[in-house]
Amino acid sequence: MANPIKKTIELGDGRTITLETGKLAKQADGAVELRMGNTMLLATVVSAKEAGEGVDFMPLQVEYKEKFSSNGRFPGGFLKREGRASDYEILTARLVDRVLRPLFPDNYHADTFVNITMYSADGEEMPDSLAGLAASAALAVSDIPFNGPISEVRVARINGEFVINPTFKQLEDADMELMVGATYDNIMMVEGEMKEVSENDLLAALKAAHDAIKVQCLAQIELAKEAKATVKREYCHEVNDEELRKDVHDKCYDKAYAIAKAGSADKHWRQDSFDAICNEYIESLPEEERDEKAPLVKRYYHDVEREAVRRCILDEGVRLDGRKTTDIRPIWIETDYVPGPHGSAVFTRGETQALATVTLGTKLDEKILDEVLTQGKERFLLHYNFPPFSTGEAKPTRGVGRREVGHGNLAHRALKGMFPEGFPYVCRIVSDILESNGSSSMATVCAGTLALLDAGVRMKKPVSGIAMGLITDTDGKKYAVLSDILGDEDHLGDMDFKVTGTRDGITATQMDIKCDGLSYEILEKALLQARDGRLHILDLIEQAIPAPREDYKPNVPRIVTMTIPKDLIGAVIGPGGKIIQGIQEASGATVSIDEINNEGFIEVAATNKASMDKALEMINAIVQLPEEGKTYTGKVRSILDFGAFVEFMPNRDGLLHISEISWERLENMEASGLNEGDTVEVKLIEIDKKTGKYRLSMRALQPKPEGYVEPQRRERPQRNNGDRPQRRDDRPRRDDRAPRRDDRRPRREEQRNEE
Repeated sequence: MANPIKKTIELGDGRTITLETGKLAKQADGAVELRMGNTMLLATVVSAKEAGEGVDFMPLQVEYKEKFSSNGRFPGGFLKREGRASDYEILTARLVDRVLRPLFPDNYHADTFVNITMYSADGEEMPDSLAGLAASAALAVSDIPFNGPISEVRVARINGEFVINPTFKQLEDADMELMVGATYDNIMMVEGEMKEVSENDLLAALKAAHDAIKVQCLAQIELAKEAKATVKREYCHEVNDEELRKDVHDKCYDKAYAIAKAGSADKHWRQDSFDAICNEYIESLPEEERDEKAPLVKRYYHDVEREAVRRCILDEGVRLDGRKTTDIRPIWIETDYVPGPHGSAVFTRGETQALATVTLGTKLDEKILDEVLTQGKERFLLHYNFPPFSTGEAKPTRGVGRREVGHGNLAHRALKGMFPEGFPYVCRIVSDILESNGSSSMATVCAGTLALLDAGVRMKKPVSGIAMGLITDTDGKKYAVLSDILGDEDHLGDMDFKVTGTRDGITATQMDIKCDGLSYEILEKALLQARDGRLHILDLIEQAIPAPREDYKPNVPRIVTMTIPKDLIGAVIGPGGKIIQGIQEASGATVSIDEINNEGFIEVAATNKASMDKALEMINAIVQLPEEGKTYTGKVRSILDFGAFVEFMPNRDGLLHISEISWERLENMEASGLNEGDTVEVKLIEIDKKTGKYRLSMRALQPKPEGYVEPQRRERPQRNNGDRPQRRDDRPRRDDRAPRRDDRRPRREEQRNEE
């Protein structure tokens, strides 16, 4: 085995990251083992030698996988084997993909697979922040063309200080958390959530993250040099016709510019008009050349269209739909749109429309998290769906894709910080995108806020979101920041920057940058322009629904919560769940119980008041503590000579002494008339502080007869201790007593002889 090559990166707080190549997975084009503490990732990359026929894009696939064995755990389910990727694994893979994809050469079209696997975890370090570094290092030591290296770090603000790659424990105290991906020179990707921070705070976090990334990029460059991997493979995935390219530009540019300058808000008219220009050019070609040259013409025309749209914005200040750079498309809102759900709203901005519904449930509806490093329950859920008809595509609707997971996660992070604390319901938002032409995830945030308010959820503050775009000149000196971008402006532009927040600050952000040399000055302008747009949308939301619904809708289950001492949890559940199941059957309510903070937490949900009252009555009968002087209805459990034992509360028996049954003196229990199973009214007259036993009385509830005299108890005679010898020495000594009769045996013998 060749000597492996190692590089160590210092994080500045005593922790280190080690990159090693040349030991594992040597048949891959590139493989790097990353270690941080006891966390270990293996990243491999393999790229085909040739591109597939007709492929004119970068077919990159990034997979991130966590092994349950890495943390000494078994997978759940019957198979006990890792299955499809979890949402967390999908989101981690997307973070890596979004940074790597723009950095492959535009003309490289070979199938490329990046696999990152976590083989060891210590439960302290967060592996998702290391995945981008591992993947880039594997590319760095390969011969695959790549304009990197890159790295990704998590930056969190904890107690006012920025911490790079915090541990799980440290992150609990953070008020800002961002994942940042970048090259040595440029930030490429940002995603994270915050607790209403300012735009300047966000910029400061980006700078801190980029400084840490630069160190990690330098380490990869040194690793590649030592591995002798600086020379990349030769390839030819495109055949070009420069004369045809020039001809397409000369004959189509002015026409495309005219369509861009027309400023039509009709997406389909614009697309049909652009397509007509391309089709007209193809039709002008000799018939025998059309089939051969059509793919090249379409590729070259795409570049012409892109240039025309960008130049129109930069030179004329006119966007595709005629808006100015700061304008936001018309918005219409309608709440309580669907009668069945517990809350609903339609949010339409231009040609983007989201229908959001809210469902409120009980503790039984919580989402159970059982991942390699995360276990727990989730009470606030958001799901995003993007059916093909939303963009007019004739395609079948399949399962949830990675894009839907990512967009839903962004909207979830935007709203969850404003979800009320201690809210008794489990909440699920479903956003269905019915139309799409630009930032459906931000429409989901707005529609989600409206639906929550319509459901009567008292959010801390309303949240809105907006997507910003960027168009830059070739030299980077001239640029335009676009508010509320269209789908085409996202596709043809240099940045997609989504920002969500309240009136007081940012709650979540996501940014993808496709150009080099984006300055912090441009980022600051984009953030401030986004703030203006965000506040404009918040004004419209508050006009549509100024405050949460006064009361929940009639079909919302009513929930009552209560806490009980920990030692009473078993009494409520009963053996094998018998008691709690009986409560549910008798009342029709849903009852759940759990231990939280060393107390029993009970949640009762019911669809009507009678059902709720019945369940609470039965639970209170179990969990209430006995009180001296209180009257109870009990059942006689057993009868003894001296009284009866009465169950006056569930699982609590007290002694009803024969003297406490009646004011009249009873000779025996037969005279009391009590039988086992009888229901009686009793008063708790005493709780023994030492033994915890209960004394009950029936006569205390009966009127006292006139002239009744309480029988006097006989007192035992008191001994006169003065007459009793106090010490053994005061007693007569044995020498002073009568002499022992030592002749008793002879006398007995004489008696036997006489007999």
